[in-house]
Amino acid sequence: MQERIVLEEAVWRARAAAHEARVDALVGDHLARRQAGAKHPVHDFLFTYYSFRPAQLRRWSPGYGVELAGADSAPLADPDVVAKRPVIESIHALLTATAGRPANFGCFGMHEWAMVYRLSEDETRHPAPLRLGPAGTDEVVESHRIGCSHFDAYRFFTPSARPLNTLSPTSGDRPAFEQPACLHAGMDLYKHAFRLAPLIPSELVADAFELAWDIRTLDMRAAPYDFAGLRMDRTGEEWTPVRIETPQGKQEYMQAQQQFAERGQAIRRVLIAACERLMDVQAQDDQQDTSV
Repeated sequence: MQERIVLEEAVWRARAAAHEARVDALVGDHLARRQAGAKHPVHDFLFTYYSFRPAQLRRWSPGYGVELAGADSAPLADPDVVAKRPVIESIHALLTATAGRPANFGCFGMHEWAMVYRLSEDETRHPAPLRLGPAGTDEVVESHRIGCSHFDAYRFFTPSARPLNTLSPTSGDRPAFEQPACLHAGMDLYKHAFRLAPLIPSELVADAFELAWDIRTLDMRAAPYDFAGLRMDRTGEEWTPVRIETPQGKQEYMQAQQQFAERGQAIRRVLIAACERLMDVQAQDDQQDTSV
């Protein structure tokens, strides 16, 4: 059996408090906007596209196999792992395949441009105007090679843009396409992490959330929209675009993408190890069942 970890009450409380304070700083602006009925076209995405609520993100867990010294209540037990076995195995398969694939740093965020290709301004998903206008936006799309490997980005391409993509990912073959430099694959590490909660430490979920936050910011800074005057959560800085239609913008995008890929691979490796530990728990239980 895997060794249980026992935390003293002071350590337990300190970790829980630190996690809660960290999450409060991350979600405070969003909660204030929600109370006021206001919206943010960039940061609200993390709370609408992904199903994990701020209160869930704030709730701390030390993960499977960790217990509080002297506590009467039992820690997360093997049945909790068994119930999530299909999720754990599918996440492990996807993350392992993604981690082992070469990174592609040549996409320049064209997926967001393909989502508005040949649309008029009143047909786009955001009320903000297009920086280059519809004609200029279409010209950028047509002058670039588009090789989007992430289905949840590709599925939002306009019908006119889909044939321009060099790949045809589907919802059923993600392990065959996803690669570690993809911004959306990096953001989705947050989804994979919270689907494993509370069996993994909540700090890891928060790490993935912060990465998703930073990636989302780049994703929309490189998008075709003009968000002039928009203020960013956490920093209050004014929005500036990454002009991927220029050589300088491409360089800026690629440098940030490389940093996110490194951060993502580090989180991905920890998630893979966590999945393998949880899968090992199941294997040990199966072995015990057959030996009885």
